[in-house]
Amino acid sequence: MDILVTGSIAYDYLMRFPGKFTDYLLPEHLENISLSFLVSEMTKHWGGVAANIAYNLALFGLRPKLFGTVGSDFGDYRNWLNQAGVDTSTIRQYDDQLTSSFFVNTDQDNNQIASFYGGAMERARELRLVDVHDGDPDLVIISPNDPQAMSSIAAECQERGLRFIYDPSQQVPRLAGAVLRCDLQGAYAMCVNAYEAEIICRKAELTLAELCAQVEILIVTQGARGCRVYHQGQEMSVPAYPTDAIVDPTGGGDAFRAGFFRCLIAGLSLRLAAQVGALTATYALESVGTQNHHFTVPAFLERYRQQFDDEGQLDQLLPE
Repeated sequence: MDILVTGSIAYDYLMRFPGKFTDYLLPEHLENISLSFLVSEMTKHWGGVAANIAYNLALFGLRPKLFGTVGSDFGDYRNWLNQAGVDTSTIRQYDDQLTSSFFVNTDQDNNQIASFYGGAMERARELRLVDVHDGDPDLVIISPNDPQAMSSIAAECQERGLRFIYDPSQQVPRLAGAVLRCDLQGAYAMCVNAYEAEIICRKAELTLAELCAQVEILIVTQGARGCRVYHQGQEMSVPAYPTDAIVDPTGGGDAFRAGFFRCLIAGLSLRLAAQVGALTATYALESVGTQNHHFTVPAFLERYRQQFDDEGQLDQLLPE
């Protein structure tokens, strides 16, 4: 299947604060915040939402094409993605820019404060799918990117009748309500977390029921509480995969998406998709860095069946 994953490709700088952010946020002074947190750890990793999704899809044996814009410092990262099984031929490099960077500080309760430097990602607005991909891909995943690029890709999918998944997530604060309403039209699926879903509803002036009616499948992740899936007027709740070994929450949502989308691609049920997404997220949560975890499909299924029962349906994910 020809899958094109669009969105951010970045270097992640992950930091740990040995305290609680909430201890330093004074409700009566939120309009005038001036804080600095001395961190105890910092590590650098491969990252970016689109790259994380593509990496996890590759772990399931697919070879997704990754479409994003990067800078002159991308050489080692490109090699890593190629070795991981991601097709980087649709990435465009601009040597007068640096690759995007993500800076996130995580406290002892796994709350996070983050900043994102766009860098070369801002050039994504200059490109269309037809500039990097011949023919019609079977599925386009629109993940956080330069806001204009996201709208352009959504419009192109709508105009060409391409099946697409809309994942605005971290860019929800930057997107106007009218833009959100327009871009999600005709989406095969939409995936956001619970907080983002509420913001979208407020900005786009939609109820949750109206939002559900705009897309075929709506997935709302809820962290440790699992996720809710809405489809054809039905609502389903699926728990998170249990673990006592959460090391860092960064990238868990991207991994969840990859697991869920892998099952959609295979034509499996939404419940199985949510369960596979939950376990894929757990693998990411159990390591520092969004692309430092690894699994084979047989090992994944063995672990999955310790918690869930697929009645053998997931065997179709096994390599031939």
